[in-house]
Amino acid sequence: MSLIVVGSMAFDAIETPFGKSDKIIGGAATYIAWSASNFVKPIYQISVVGGDFPTDELNALANRGVELEGVQIKKDEKSFFWSGKYHLDMNSRDTLDTQLNVLANFQPTVPPSYQQAEFLMLGNLVPAVQLQVIKQLEKRPRLIVMDTMNFWMETAMDDLAEVLKHVDVLMVNDSEARQLSAEYSLVKAARSIMKMGPKYLVIKKGEHGALLFHDDQVFFAPALPLEDVFDPTGAGDTFAGGFIGHIAKTKDISFENMKTAIIVGSAMASFCVEKFGTTRLQEISKADIDQRIREFVQLVNFDIELG
Repeated sequence: MSLIVVGSMAFDAIETPFGKSDKIIGGAATYIAWSASNFVKPIYQISVVGGDFPTDELNALANRGVELEGVQIKKDEKSFFWSGKYHLDMNSRDTLDTQLNVLANFQPTVPPSYQQAEFLMLGNLVPAVQLQVIKQLEKRPRLIVMDTMNFWMETAMDDLAEVLKHVDVLMVNDSEARQLSAEYSLVKAARSIMKMGPKYLVIKKGEHGALLFHDDQVFFAPALPLEDVFDPTGAGDTFAGGFIGHIAKTKDISFENMKTAIIVGSAMASFCVEKFGTTRLQEISKADIDQRIREFVQLVNFDIELG
């Protein structure tokens, strides 16, 4: 039931129409680990941080069953930093500052103790680094899930195309799916992207839910209408953590179970946006998650008879 998570562990500074944060803990791998640890342990983390990354944050993850042997700590360098400002619709944002710092020359190492992991979640990161991790694994995991973004499509498309040949599930948002495929229709976009390697495609649509594609099958899950959305940062990573966490827990990689994983991921993401950073993810209990998943089921559950 073990899971490898690859991605950034970082600092964010975020401004939304509803508030502003100081420097807080972020990074794709951080959000994925907090989310997935509700369903599966151990989580084998692969990342890099600087000497400025708080020890208590690392300890908090370790207490959740996250193994940190694959997290490199470069004491004399700074952690990755991103600053952004969200517009009123909370879907669009402006990047104010990006400092790669330790990520600029990150060379991941897969420790021997990680080698038998059954599942691999490649959080949004330089495609060449994602590929390095895949190539270091002695045995191919049962399922490789990958997240990426438009920045890599613009700056590292050749490397991205190579990684896509090795993954089973790709996660992107709707604008990234259109950019990657050069198709406006998401159905055509999915068909085009699945020819690049992934057998499954998840298209995240923010407050409008998520789509799952496989062959000619399509599944749609709505997003839960929320009264308060404070910070969308990390929602996609939290979604990914819930998705792969459920898959790793059940060890079932069928399309039918991925439908459930989409709902679980959506439920986890709905918690993430309620407070800045990982705050809300550190507060929730199993009972909270179960209740939220029930709300999703009620949202979409209906019986219909065709006369």
